[in-house]
Amino acid sequence: MDSQHKRDTSLVDQAIITRRSVRAFLDTPVPHDVVNEILAVASRAPSGTNAQPWRVYVLSGDAKLKLSADVLTAYDDPQRDSKYREEYPYYPRAWVAPYIDRRRKVGWDLYSLLQISREDKARMHAQHSRNFTFFGAPVGMIFTIDRILEQGSWLDYGMFLQSIMVAARARGLDTCPQAAFTQFHAVIANHLRLPADEMVVCGMALGYADPAAIENTLSTEREPVSGFARFLS
Repeated sequence: MDSQHKRDTSLVDQAIITRRSVRAFLDTPVPHDVVNEILAVASRAPSGTNAQPWRVYVLSGDAKLKLSADVLTAYDDPQRDSKYREEYPYYPRAWVAPYIDRRRKVGWDLYSLLQISREDKARMHAQHSRNFTFFGAPVGMIFTIDRILEQGSWLDYGMFLQSIMVAARARGLDTCPQAAFTQFHAVIANHLRLPADEMVVCGMALGYADPAAIENTLSTEREPVSGFARFLS
């Protein structure tokens, strides 16, 4: 492997390894051209028969603030769980090990950094609500998919989302993919005037991480390769 190849490999690896879910952003603007460039790069993600199932709504300024306000109103509604339903199950209906253990760990690791106790439901509610302001990021994105598409296209969509996050890291930006928005599909659909054939996949915050925010020091653990891979020969 020559030195240029090593350098290229290192840059790609760094963009992947340093990707994390940032939960506090600076208000530093991200130029439209940079967002457009990131999406153009990500559009090279693979998809079965080149279907390219992704649709993206990029929000900033007043458009982002108005969407956030509408969703926050729904989130604060005491009857939200009966009035607002996710249109697809992102998480399993019944959690089992090891997934429930990992879920609990990342949750309590975050709350410990923020000094939020298990009994402090009000602060938990407030912290979760920050999802709907895109954690203060200057750019928020809502991703949708055509309802006619099947599971394979959803797998393709994941590769597109990962490509956005890696391309953002290559440009010194950070992201947070957000499934929290899925419960409020009806609110988002009304706000963005989504056609009936589109459903919300997730949201994503994009911007520059706030280096002073304690929550941005959270580093999640990963299983070693030996824990999830088998090499056969």
